[in-house]
Amino acid sequence: MALNNIKNVLISDDVNSKCVEILQNNGFNVVKNTSLTVDQLKQEIKNYDCLVVRSATKVTKEVLNSGVGSLKLVARAGTGVDNIDVVSASDLNILVMNAVGSNTISAAELTCAMISNLARNLQLANQSMKDGKWERSKFLGTELYGKTLAVLGLGRIGREVASRMRAFGMRIIGYDPIVKPEDAAQWNIELMGLEQIWPQADYITVHVPFMPETKNLINAQVMSKCKRGFRVVNCARGGIIEENDLLQALNSGHCAGAALDVFAQEPTKNFDLVRHNNVVCTPHLGASSIEAQNRVAVDIAEQIVKFVKFGKLEGGVNFDKLQNKNIEARN
Repeated sequence: MALNNIKNVLISDDVNSKCVEILQNNGFNVVKNTSLTVDQLKQEIKNYDCLVVRSATKVTKEVLNSGVGSLKLVARAGTGVDNIDVVSASDLNILVMNAVGSNTISAAELTCAMISNLARNLQLANQSMKDGKWERSKFLGTELYGKTLAVLGLGRIGREVASRMRAFGMRIIGYDPIVKPEDAAQWNIELMGLEQIWPQADYITVHVPFMPETKNLINAQVMSKCKRGFRVVNCARGGIIEENDLLQALNSGHCAGAALDVFAQEPTKNFDLVRHNNVVCTPHLGASSIEAQNRVAVDIAEQIVKFVKFGKLEGGVNFDKLQNKNIEARN
């Protein structure tokens, strides 16, 4: 049977209604139920060809096994697939699809806001005002103009951040193992190795995927190579910065500030880090904008339609790992 022979779709997370509308208008039977327990999901999934999720639903090996014989596609209305057991899905010949690029602008804008916040101590000044104080001399900031921003990962989001921060007059250096120097030059980014970056960067922003090669990429050893007073931003994935090492660097003053939207464990329990005066933190808000949520709902629905009707696959995370790659176009 064709991998894209899909008719019945279950949406188990709070995805924008535009997703339901597009799928129904294209002939799919769609049920949206965001209150399923794990056991209920395991029972229900047997009746569907496709499961659409955001972040709340954990698509574990057990859930996937419950869908064997019917489930062909797990579609993530977002970029990361951390909540999906992709390895087990591949073993069971279930395709995993994500909506690549849907949250690019929102994540980039949040990153830029974080950088600006670190430069001007906005979170501390804001809290001081709310506490009824007027401590103007206490919150002396720094300009971004003329500072060096290191962008680690020059994909969609990294390039958007670089473009915006260049408008502040920042010098942009970058690292990406799959980007050619001539391509980086077209983006006005100085491409260099990590060992060259550490001592030059005033600000470091992370835009790499979380994988074994990037786990704890920024650790105590790396931070010791950075200039004293560097600042770091992570709006990508938790686990790329070693949090305890970061806390030590903050306590010593070697790292002047950190802005974190993601954590190794979410919800985080690292309250010493969260409560540090020189840390700005948010609860994984990179894609939490009205525009991004509308866009991701539309994008994932349209990707499903293209895949089923025309055999065109976009955002296939594990397609190369599947044994059955049979795709048929209806039209």
